[in-house]
Amino acid sequence: MGRPLSWHRTALDRIPGGRDGRRMLVVSIVDKTGTGLWAGCTALYFTYVSGMSLAQVGLLMTVSGGVGIAGAPLAGILADRFPLVRVIAATQLVRGLTLLALLTTDHFLLLTLYSALGALPDRAGSVLVKLYAARQAGAERVRYQAIQRTTVNIGWSIGGLGAAAALATGSPQAYAYLLVGNVLSFLAIAVLTLRCAEPPAASRVAATGTDAPRPKASSPWRDRTFLGYTATDAALFLDDTILQVAVPLWIVHATDAPVGLAPLLLVLNTVLVVLFQVPLARFGATTRAARRLLVPLCGLLVAGTLALAASAAGGRALAVTALVAAVVALTFAEIVHATSSWELSVALAPDDAQGAYLGVHGLAQSTQRFAGPLLVTGVMTAGPLAWPLLGLALVGAGAAQHRLLRDRVERPEPSLSVAKVTVSEHRSV
Repeated sequence: MGRPLSWHRTALDRIPGGRDGRRMLVVSIVDKTGTGLWAGCTALYFTYVSGMSLAQVGLLMTVSGGVGIAGAPLAGILADRFPLVRVIAATQLVRGLTLLALLTTDHFLLLTLYSALGALPDRAGSVLVKLYAARQAGAERVRYQAIQRTTVNIGWSIGGLGAAAALATGSPQAYAYLLVGNVLSFLAIAVLTLRCAEPPAASRVAATGTDAPRPKASSPWRDRTFLGYTATDAALFLDDTILQVAVPLWIVHATDAPVGLAPLLLVLNTVLVVLFQVPLARFGATTRAARRLLVPLCGLLVAGTLALAASAAGGRALAVTALVAAVVALTFAEIVHATSSWELSVALAPDDAQGAYLGVHGLAQSTQRFAGPLLVTGVMTAGPLAWPLLGLALVGAGAAQHRLLRDRVERPEPSLSVAKVTVSEHRSV
């Protein structure tokens, strides 16, 4: 016999953000299910359907990645000036239109243009979702983001399985069907998003009820501490590229592990995130706690890079064991960093420019996605000992961030958006 319906309602009620928060989680899982259909076969579509060469595919993706970097700060600026729900819905529709445009041509320049335009709202998505969580979930924003990230991984898995099943048919039309499936998902989530109520925004509240002129909004570009935080966070986001790009290539080119281990390790990464992201979020529920997480994060990064180096020492058993250890350590580093980064990036943002600040912080992940693959492939060509050196460099970035934020975290400025009621206090009320 299943659990009573009242139990399920109670579980839903424990999700921060209320009914609209739950709707946005549905938006996330539909979004990533659709994206999972398309993401794994993008390069194959350009190769087998559009007839592009390997060099052309590489150039298209490089240009798109470079243009997409601007998407995060642009989204932040728009979110401070227009209703957030409408901005999110608009980006989803633009993503769908630019993707659908790929079906209209095989011309390299036009495909590159459409891909680059689509990269702007695509990179903006994570910033807008983070901003929605900060406004809707309030003091429980870290827990909400953890739940949201879990739904994202579930959606990716569902979409990836669907793509694998479609491509197994061997039909060239399967690529077009997957693309259209992703477009339809964007249309669906735009409709769902517009059904969500606009979350409260401190900057808008401050702007109403008075005839006095508003002071000039804070600028993240003049905030040296925040810019330094963003720069160090870009380095710490490198765990994502190591897991997604470096590990599969390292298995093939430097170890005796079977090639089939690569997708299994990606599955392991997804399962660990789904299982542990929400439970571990409580360790970063306050700004000070989030800063303290930088210490275990550095330890996990060192352990992961040392294990990668050990995997090339020779022998299949050692390679498999070391690679599994590396992925486990780097996945927990990913979980810990996500928790820390969510809280710190929001807490350091003033109420009057929250979107602009989070948009600039979005540059950290966008820049890493663009430059990270080049960096990690360079590390691989230098040999196994380069991995521990990279780990030490990441520890340096973490230590620098820990020191940089000490004064802002221990003695927060009045303008910071740190919630007046912490998560622990909120639960005890």
